[in-house]
Amino acid sequence: MPTQPRITGILTPNITPVDARGNVDEDTLRGYVDWLIDHGVDGLYPNGSTGEFVRFTAEERRRIVGIVVDQTRGRVPVLAGAAEANAKETIDACNAYGDVGVRAVAIVAPFYYRLSSEGVYAYFREIARSVRVDVTLYNIPLFASPIDVDTVVRLASEFPRIVGLKDSSGDLPNMMRMMAAIRPMRDDFTFLTGWDPALAPMLIAGADGGTNATSGVVPELTRGLHRAVVAGKIEEAMRLQYQLLPLFDAMISLGEFPEGFRAGARSRGWNLGLGRVPVSEDQKQQIVAMQNRIDHLVAGVAGITGEPARSASSTPGQVDPGVAIDEIVRRVLAQLKR
Repeated sequence: MPTQPRITGILTPNITPVDARGNVDEDTLRGYVDWLIDHGVDGLYPNGSTGEFVRFTAEERRRIVGIVVDQTRGRVPVLAGAAEANAKETIDACNAYGDVGVRAVAIVAPFYYRLSSEGVYAYFREIARSVRVDVTLYNIPLFASPIDVDTVVRLASEFPRIVGLKDSSGDLPNMMRMMAAIRPMRDDFTFLTGWDPALAPMLIAGADGGTNATSGVVPELTRGLHRAVVAGKIEEAMRLQYQLLPLFDAMISLGEFPEGFRAGARSRGWNLGLGRVPVSEDQKQQIVAMQNRIDHLVAGVAGITGEPARSASSTPGQVDPGVAIDEIVRRVLAQLKR
């Protein structure tokens, strides 16, 4: 059985900073990693959906994980997204990430082609037999073949190398069924929720933590929510959940995912560049128009620690708080028009 402790707490699926040429911005990524750790995240999750893993090459994905592990320097565990288009490439990625020192990898079921439950089982069985690193299953039925309860139970009972499940379906009863079936036989098995609107309910029901995009913008909020549940302060946890909801809704609906979360990061002083997916002129205008609302929502949450939110800049990295608002808007518009 695995000897490492169960993965718990809030692991941030960090945005991948991109420079003006569209390349991974290593310096900004390193600074952002430090900022997240300094603000209390329990772990990092590079190459997740929020990190836009499908929009980077395999070589870039490995570089991203290498940078994050190196900059983390063992301060928090790293759970690396290792989803590739087929089992062989996924196994290669898992072993590469394990070799650089990640705590575990997260793997979605096959995407594009929808597989049956038996096909999903066979896919993860092949991976579990072939990798040198602990594996967490990643259930995200919106984008990949779903992983049903019976399949998770079967895999957990047969393969000690599979140490957890990340669920982004938001299906609370399904998560509870999995926990009820697996916990009696695997006390090392972790359950993480990736659906921010259900973070508090999932934690209250027994999940060990979450991988939540909102934590890349307001890590104080998600950490506080998690700690409140652990301490049995359910009323406080729900208060924070209701504070999280409008911010999440504003960010998730803006442009093409995860542009809204990039806007949220700008509100905290981080310009992480533009994502790699093209956006229309209308979407560009919407991003600029919504920045003030997101700034306002983030400012309210940032008040948890007394640290002010900051406004956006067009230069990747931390924002100069002395830049005037009209200059900020001008720069953001100029960058969006490129």
